[in-house]
Amino acid sequence: MNFFKKMLVGAALLYAPLHSMAWGTQGHRISGQIADSYLTPKARAAVKAILGYESIAMTSNWADFIKSDPNYSYLSSWHYIDFDKPYTYPEMQAFLKQDTSVDAYTKLNFLMAELKKKNQPQEKKLLYLRMLIHITEDIHQPMHTAHTQDKGGNDIKVNWAGEPTNLHAVWDSKLIDAQQLSYTEYAAAINHTTAAQRAEWQKEPISKWLFESSQISEKIYADVRPDENLGFRYTFKYLAVVNQQLLKAGVHLAGLLNQIFG
Repeated sequence: MNFFKKMLVGAALLYAPLHSMAWGTQGHRISGQIADSYLTPKARAAVKAILGYESIAMTSNWADFIKSDPNYSYLSSWHYIDFDKPYTYPEMQAFLKQDTSVDAYTKLNFLMAELKKKNQPQEKKLLYLRMLIHITEDIHQPMHTAHTQDKGGNDIKVNWAGEPTNLHAVWDSKLIDAQQLSYTEYAAAINHTTAAQRAEWQKEPISKWLFESSQISEKIYADVRPDENLGFRYTFKYLAVVNQQLLKAGVHLAGLLNQIFG
């Protein structure tokens, strides 16, 4: 393949997935940057041995960038899990106990188990770590624990500052990008936790993360009308929720990595 063709392929790989990212590029990097700040020395060394000089923040978007490659199409359903009605927490736990679908919950458990195995080939370790990082962040975006019938809000058309978009995209990127911060600036602005708070969050099972995200998604659904124009008022109402979910994603991810590698 000549240089020009390589450039075209590279551009396609980077551009195509931008239409379907979870948290958007910035959101994933923010949570990845936060996670990196809470790694144990042992976990940090293990992650570096797999990622090399690529940071958690930068590798966290790989799973979205690779969506344009048909060889990785089997990963598409790993990014989300659908709940088509509000659940109490005991109902959520019962649902997940019976879950055999290929979704974010089953694959996250799979990835944790695989990364704990010794003597995994480097290629597999890299794939599994990239996916674990990404999926952990994904499930903190509430519309990745939403309804099947509207594709997690993708089919709910709204306007953002007068421009047509959809509810999923608002939560992926519009709210975050409107802050006009780099991912490092954003992470520094919201990464304020106590050791006790981190310990409490990191004791929570994945089912609790999913329950909290699902509860938020139900509130989001109840608070929007089709074709509604969203903007400053919506940002004022929900930015704190977005920031809390980004922060929890980073803290939870650090906890998983410390558990696996620490």
